[in-house]
Order: sequence, then structure tokens, then C-alpha cells
Amino acid sequence: MPMRTNCRHYESRSYSNGDTVRKCNLDLAPEAPWRCPDDCPKYTPRRLDAGWQHGSLGVQNFASEPDSIGTDESIGDLLDAAEEIVNAIASDVLAEVEAEKHKKARRLPRLSKKARAKNRKKKKKR
Repeated sequence: MPMRTNCRHYESRSYSNGDTVRKCNLDLAPEAPWRCPDDCPKYTPRRLDAGWQHGSLGVQNFASEPDSIGTDESIGDLLDAAEEIVNAIASDVLAEVEAEKHKKARRLPRLSKKARAKNRKKKKKR
């Protein structure tokens, strides 16, 4: 079954660089962004869209499904494998970012000219 765009758990987001993310917020669609499970236990029709602006296409019941998608489990397996790869390096990337933050935080702040002059006078008095 194609992605149910009228489900309250379906999310589509476009970024300024042109990328678009289409997903199930509950991560129940193993073949997202192409397919929802036929008998999804959490499917709930979207009731209200107060405050949201819809484009010319509006909210449709189903997203279009590419013709190249097969009917076997290989798509879900491929997406699961890709997710495992990303999850495997995520902790390393976060550790690198945290190390960089701590490295920058350890640097002493630059002193003004007056403060440097005071420090020189104090050193001379010793």
C-alpha cells in the first residue's frame, strides 16, 4: 500500500536545499517513503490541520509510488541496513562534536589591552 499521507503519523518536510523527507513518525513503515504496511495498527486519519498551509496539491490520501518498487522484502531490508550503518557511526560523530566543543571551551578568553597591562605590572612587582 502506498504511504498514507492522510495519516496523522505521516510527516513530510522540505528543506531549503531541495531535499524532502517523507516518513512515519512512529517508524512503522519499513519501506518509507514508498509504502505503509497494509494493516498498520496505528493508522489514524488526520482530523484537523488548523494553522497549516497546504500547497496546490493539498493533502491526498496516498503518495505516489514509483513503478520500480518490487513486491519482495528487499526494500525494507536495504533501508534497515542503511539505518544500521548510520546508527553505528552516530555515537562516534557525536563524540567528535562533543570533543570539539570541550576543546574550544578550554581556551582562555582573550584579555583586553588594559587587562594585559595590569598583568605585566603585577609580574614586575614580584
